[in-house]
Amino acid sequence: MIALGLVLLFWIVLRKTPFGRHLYAVGGNAEAARRAGIGVVRMKITVFMLASTLAALAGIMMTSRSTAVATQISSTLLLNAIAAAVIGGVSLFGGRGSVWAVVLGALVIGSLDNGLDLLNQDQSIKNIVQGAVLLLAVTADAVVRRTGLRGR
Repeated sequence: MIALGLVLLFWIVLRKTPFGRHLYAVGGNAEAARRAGIGVVRMKITVFMLASTLAALAGIMMTSRSTAVATQISSTLLLNAIAAAVIGGVSLFGGRGSVWAVVLGALVIGSLDNGLDLLNQDQSIKNIVQGAVLLLAVTADAVVRRTGLRGR
C-alpha cells in the first residue's frame, strides 16, 4: 500500500504540477530548459535528493520486512532498475516516460525473474535473458526516436 501510495503521489506530481513539467523539460533538453528560465541545477539536485530519499525508504521497508540486513548488494540490482525503467518506456535519452509505465516495467522484470527461478535457471541465464529483453527495449526506443525525428 505504501508503494502504491508513492506511485500515485509521484504520478500526480509529474503530471499535474509545474515541478513535473519542468522535470520533463530538463530531461528532454537541459539547455532549452535553462533558456526557458528553469533552474536546471536546482532541478537535478532536487531529483537526486528525492531519489536518495526513496532509496532510503525502500531500504528501511526491505529491512523491516525481512527483519535482517544483507551485507552485500545484489549484483543485478542496477540491471533490474534500468531494465524496469527502459521496458516501461522511459527513454534513455530523456524527456519521456511515466510512473505507471515504470511500474509495469518492474512487473515485467519481476515476472521474468520469478519465471526463471521457477524453471530453476542459473543466475547467468537470468542475466542473459534480462539483458536480451533490455537490449530489445533499448533498440525499440532508439528506432522509435529515430523515426520520430525523421517525421519532423
